[in-house]
Amino acid sequence: MARLAFLLACALALLASSVASGAIVEHSFNVNNLTVTRLCQNQSITVVNESYPGPTIYAREGDTLIIHVLNQSPYNITIHWHGIYQLLSAWADGPAYVTQCPIPPGQSYTYKFNITGQEGTLWWHAHISWLRATVHGALIIHPKAGQSFPFPKPAKEVPIILGDWYSGNVVDIEQEGLSKGIAPNLSNAYTINGLPETYQLSVVRGKTYLLRLINAALNTQLFFKIANHNMTVVAIDASYTTPYDTDVVVIAPGQTIDILVKFNQLNGSYYMAATPYASADDTVGFDNSTTRGIIVYKGYTSSTPIMPPMPNPHDTPLAHKFLTNLTGLPGGPHWVPVPRKVDEHMFVTVGVNLAMCPENTTCQGLFNNRFSASMNNESFMAPTNTSMLEAHFNNVNGVYTRDFPNEPPVKFDYTDTNLSLDLSLIFAPKSTKVKTLKFNSTVQLVFQNTAFLAIENHPMHLHGFDFHVLAQGFGNYDPINDPKKFNFVNPQVRNTIGVPVGGWAVIRFRANNPGIWYVHCHLDVHLPWGLAMAFEVENGGTPESTLPPPPLDLPKC
Repeated sequence: MARLAFLLACALALLASSVASGAIVEHSFNVNNLTVTRLCQNQSITVVNESYPGPTIYAREGDTLIIHVLNQSPYNITIHWHGIYQLLSAWADGPAYVTQCPIPPGQSYTYKFNITGQEGTLWWHAHISWLRATVHGALIIHPKAGQSFPFPKPAKEVPIILGDWYSGNVVDIEQEGLSKGIAPNLSNAYTINGLPETYQLSVVRGKTYLLRLINAALNTQLFFKIANHNMTVVAIDASYTTPYDTDVVVIAPGQTIDILVKFNQLNGSYYMAATPYASADDTVGFDNSTTRGIIVYKGYTSSTPIMPPMPNPHDTPLAHKFLTNLTGLPGGPHWVPVPRKVDEHMFVTVGVNLAMCPENTTCQGLFNNRFSASMNNESFMAPTNTSMLEAHFNNVNGVYTRDFPNEPPVKFDYTDTNLSLDLSLIFAPKSTKVKTLKFNSTVQLVFQNTAFLAIENHPMHLHGFDFHVLAQGFGNYDPINDPKKFNFVNPQVRNTIGVPVGGWAVIRFRANNPGIWYVHCHLDVHLPWGLAMAFEVENGGTPESTLPPPPLDLPKC
């Protein structure tokens, strides 16, 4: 009891301190079903505040957000604040059964957290089932009052949410795929701010706009272009970059990219367009459609916009060029140098697997099995009776184990396509395993894609932290020569990294936030298959490094 009182006092002191340094930004989210018309068809979807996409939240660095969520939908719901560190507020992170039990229909939960050391474009979304297809919105963090961007102030800021549209109930679509052991149906269209074709943005000629791009699509990386206009990347995942000029952007599910666009062309109308980057070959199906929005210069009335030439969906060299040319902004706001001393080295394979078909069940996956996925040959299975964070805080055994491996159990030629159907390698056991980290330890993690079943790019998202991307490349990671390529000067900083198709990426972060932190693929087809794990970060021994107790209204399983 004394420990609980001590932790509660510490939490209240921290909250009081955060409130004193920023404003309280409070919103109410009513989650309900809404009938909309898309692709000439009426459809009921789950949304927040009868809006698709949901409401944009605006805040400043240092503010405290209080979001009251009332679930009036027929489904369990959670909300994840994608990219927010959640320093000492892991209870507000949102992934179902990882940091909280879901909010049941008819019940509510209040998310409270401080925005510390972050500014830029992030977003929020449902983190259960496939509901994030329509339950999502932008989270825009401006600098503190009196401070400015590290680039010229734009005339206007516009969130541009890229998504996908399914002509059917997304919960049913996911469950049908899982029940058969196969990939679910593909999307029917891509969207810009919720619309497949008709979004329109009016601009003033000669002015520079800040477009805040968010990829909210469930399973597709996207190329984005604007006809006859170049773009300057100034931030990714709410971390500033060295300005990078380009005519094409590549953005993975979960990622955000801030671009400056100077509208300096002849008065007219121009399409902005998004089309898929399909890193796998044609054996893996994808929605090969294009979404368009219209940018109209004010005072112009023509109805024939100019269309940009779009890349081939399999243009991996173009995607890799863009993704590897981005660099961080040393000396810019919230820049943190790369930690040089590494305490934990991890080499983690990521990819698709098979799972045995249960008895008395018909499976339609390869060899009559079920499709699965894993990290280091461990296929993640979330608990259902409690959350992992509650088990961690209350020292409850039997919910997860602390033996997630630092390397795969078998070493092999990870990207050799001749092994893609090797039945001695492609089955992965189900488990709920974490890697335990000492508070403030530095972790270097090599993500290595495998060639099992199909070679493709996997966007990997780390909750609770940003990380430096030290290097990335194709083939198998070479521990002797590839470290010579590490960028310690100005590496890009992200919370979601697209691990190159048939390749690897090296990230490094400091575990300075106690709690349970999910690591998972941000392709929602692969997440329920098991492409995930979690870090358990221990308390640091001081009030400022100790996880407070859970909120009183935390949902129960």
